[in-house]
Amino acid sequence: MGLTVTNTNTLSLLNILNQTSASQADTLTRLSTGFKINNGSDDPAGLIALQSLNAELTAVDAAITNGQRAKSVLDVADGALKEVTSLLGEIERLAAASTSEGGLSAAEISANQAQIDNAINSIDRIIRTTNFNGKRLLDGQQSILATASDASKVQDIRIYSRPSSSSNETLAVNVVSAGAVASATLTSVSAASLDAGEFTITGKLGSATITVSDTDTFTAIRDKIIAAADQTGVSASISGSELRIQSRDFGESAFVQATYVSGDTDFQNVSYTKGTDAEVTVAGQSAFVDGLRVSFNVGGSSGEFSLTSAGNVAGGAGNVVISGGGSTFQLGTDSSTRATVGFNALFSHNLGDVNTGYLNTLKSGGTNSLSADANNAVRIAKSALSQVATQQGRIGGFNKFQVETSINSLNATKVAIEGARSVVRDVDYAQETAELNRQNVLLQSAISLLGVANQQSSQILALLR
Repeated sequence: MGLTVTNTNTLSLLNILNQTSASQADTLTRLSTGFKINNGSDDPAGLIALQSLNAELTAVDAAITNGQRAKSVLDVADGALKEVTSLLGEIERLAAASTSEGGLSAAEISANQAQIDNAINSIDRIIRTTNFNGKRLLDGQQSILATASDASKVQDIRIYSRPSSSSNETLAVNVVSAGAVASATLTSVSAASLDAGEFTITGKLGSATITVSDTDTFTAIRDKIIAAADQTGVSASISGSELRIQSRDFGESAFVQATYVSGDTDFQNVSYTKGTDAEVTVAGQSAFVDGLRVSFNVGGSSGEFSLTSAGNVAGGAGNVVISGGGSTFQLGTDSSTRATVGFNALFSHNLGDVNTGYLNTLKSGGTNSLSADANNAVRIAKSALSQVATQQGRIGGFNKFQVETSINSLNATKVAIEGARSVVRDVDYAQETAELNRQNVLLQSAISLLGVANQQSSQILALLR
């Protein structure tokens, strides 16, 4: 029988050695990159999931950046409005102080007027120069455009937000019931029967004592009440045998009181009627109304407007037509999360209203300067303060309840996606290190056994010598 030398064991050991070496190379790759999936062949299904998670994470990161940018824009606007509010408060203080002509000299009132002029100029400068990344925020460039189909009934429209999906919208305005002023009526009194007397008229702005002589007619008494209207906020009219005293303002907050002081007891015969707010619907939904000032939030659009005396009648008051504009912010990862807000123009000629007057008329030479009408200057300053506070509140509300909550939600989503991606992608270093040690032992064992196999072959060959 012949003697043969085979290398089957050696070949088997070499195959095992090559497989272990390849596995060790894969383990070293995972340990060096930190990833379980480095090639499509590592985990095809895992690779698909990983790419999907990466895409989601990219979108979330972009949305967070957008949200942070939006917050910065709103913070800039809010900071500017804080300073404007401070200046308006100073204007109101100076105007109120100047109503006391008996306590201030002409030079002091002139100095107050100069300060008001400077404050108004500062407001216009702040509004003109407040910008972010080259975009002016408060001069009207970022306002939402809106008009009234019947300007004789609806005026002073300010839109604070609109749907981003549609730039054009028509909102029907309907007056369900008209608003009314508060009134006090002297009833069953004839001008001929009136004797001398005194009574006090009190309204939202303050009180004034009206002195009546024996010869005063209803018209004369009415004119005295009207003359004091800047002090009281109360006007007067005559209807037949009635002397009617009514507030200048409409609504439940309007206030009128006539108090008998002395003299003719007819001045005690007073009947009162409370003021009422108008009842209004916008696009079929009930709106919030303060007197004749209407605030609405319908279909993603929010804003406010004022009814005129012609519009303060039950029935249709036309439409509010929104035609685009505003600043649109991306608050999430898809187009459905866009939101559009408006930054209304807040220059001095915009602050105030058509009935009371505008802030720029308080400057020297204006119709409501301290020398012309200090009492109305106070009312205008208060109206301007309310307008700026409303705009600031709208910006703050959008910032807090939409932008900041969106950023917080996106950050939480990012953490969850990062966790899911880590499970699919990231290597377990403890497990891979243990696997590397096992592979090292297998390699050393295979090399040792390969040496033993070679020795066996050598022993067989020695027989041939």
